[in-house]
Amino acid sequence: MRERVLSTRELNRALLARQLLLERSSLSLTRALEAVGGLQTQHAPTGYVGLWSRLRNFRRAALTEALVGRTAIQGTLMRSTIHTVSAADYPVFLAGVRSGRREWWLRVVRHQVKDLEMNVAVELLRERLNRGPARTSELRALLAANGIPPIAWSGIGLWLEMVRVPPSGTWERRRADLYGLADGWVREPVVARARAIPSSFRV
Repeated sequence: MRERVLSTRELNRALLARQLLLERSSLSLTRALEAVGGLQTQHAPTGYVGLWSRLRNFRRAALTEALVGRTAIQGTLMRSTIHTVSAADYPVFLAGVRSGRREWWLRVVRHQVKDLEMNVAVELLRERLNRGPARTSELRALLAANGIPPIAWSGIGLWLEMVRVPPSGTWERRRADLYGLADGWVREPVVARARAIPSSFRV
């Protein structure tokens, strides 16, 4: 018996259904984030619009509350852009993409920064962020004051896990420029890469 091949339209409908875009869902906010594999939120309002498009009775304040309550996390993940994911998914995605992103970044900047400089940069920022969140401008100034090349900032998150801390990156304050240490903000445990790869590509 031959298996039926889905038409282009059927494949399109299946993709839209998986992304909760055929009809609004009654899922909770965090379950919706998990169902769609997170939302790209490089521009903060897109997360709010994306959830409003997918969920029944979505309130704009709900996403801000989830970010403040740490049930949703905003950080640099897939394609090296800001994504909002559930707190449970954050360590999984981070472990799944970290090594590939780091290898790509090192290939691009290999003549502009040294391993030793990155190690120094990590310790400088870790020491500062252990005292609490800090803005991009302060962190970049700290690196410059210690002779670290400016390019190091673009890759520092591949060695030091940082998240965007609300109200930064919310509807109310859209610029996502307030950073905190992930291990102090995210309550979920660290996940090994071997476990993360299959999980990151679940259907």
